[in-house]
Order: sequence, then structure tokens, then C-alpha cells
Amino acid sequence: MISISNFRFLYNLKLEIEKAKSLLESSNPWETLQNFTFYQNYLQLARTEYTVSGLKPKDCVLFLGSGPLPLSLIVLCQKYDLQGIGIEQVGKRSNISREVIACLGLSKRIKIIEGNHFILPLKSSCDLYMIAAQAEPKKEVFEHLAKVLPEGSKVSYRLYEKGIRRVLDSGSLFELPSGFEEYLRVQPEPPVNNTVVFLKKN
Repeated sequence: MISISNFRFLYNLKLEIEKAKSLLESSNPWETLQNFTFYQNYLQLARTEYTVSGLKPKDCVLFLGSGPLPLSLIVLCQKYDLQGIGIEQVGKRSNISREVIACLGLSKRIKIIEGNHFILPLKSSCDLYMIAAQAEPKKEVFEHLAKVLPEGSKVSYRLYEKGIRRVLDSGSLFELPSGFEEYLRVQPEPPVNNTVVFLKKN
């Protein structure tokens, strides 16, 4: 089961890198991005996270595990006029994502930092901390966040609760540490497959 889950992760990562490279080579990068197979999924997820978290223009969102193609940050910052910080632990992926953001003209809105959850908290405050579905190990990530995030911090994370993806997604099996209160769970509607869980730090 672990090998299947790892294969799925690597396959999705390959798709993201290929799409990022095609975007960088495109004469119309926004059109190329919007033709990405899962673009509509990200639009719907961004709308959910923006509205449920009570975000407003100029607020700052931080995305842990932003990857080589930080679509969540790109959509949120471009569509809702937010500031974004992406944290990606693999240097090659963080470099690609910086190039993508520059290519889309979003360098003033989105900053990519190489690192993992242990670099938190940052000096700058954030209005929403978003945890990628593929950010692992979930238990360790949330235990650290419970220790370092200020009281009242809002956190969202994505998981798979339906179909075969639920079986393959190890992130759906962890238990939240004390210090977090779940206040809403938004079930997916097509084309989205992810449930979005919203937390507040006590």
C-alpha cells in the first residue's frame, strides 16, 4: 500500500514539473496554466478556503508543501488579491516554482522559501496556514504547529475521504494533537476530490 501511495505521489509530482516547464516555455503562460487538467479543482478549493477562513484582500496565506507548481497560492493571490508564502523543502522544486511565479508576474505577491515545517513560525504573521495534502509526516507537522503557532491562528488542510484515494492517503489517518479545534469540514463537490478541514489554534 505504501509503494502504491508513493507511486501516486511521484506521478503527480512528475505532472506538476512537466506543467511548470511547459508554462515557462509558453508565449502565453496564463492560458497554459488555465488549460492544466486540475485548474478548475484549484479554483473551487481556493474559493472554499478564502470564504470559509474569512480572508480579505491583502491578507497573507502560507502554504506548507507548495511544490514545483504552487497552484493554490497562484489562484488565491491572483483571484483574491492576497499575499502568499510557499514553503517547499526540495531545492529544485522551490527554484522551479519561483521561476513559474516570476513568469506569471506574481513575484511581488508570492514568496517561496526553501524549508519545511520546522522553519515556522516566521517573523511575518499569516492569516491562514494551509497544509498540502501531500505534506508529510502529518503527525509531526501538526505537533510542531501546535507548539509554535500563536493562539487564534487559522489552519486548513486537505485530505481524501472518499473512494480509493482515501485508502491510499496516509494523511487521512493521523489524529490532531491537542491545541487545535476543528470548526468546519467542507466535503468535496465535483470536480474537487479533497475534503478541506478548517482548524483554529487554541
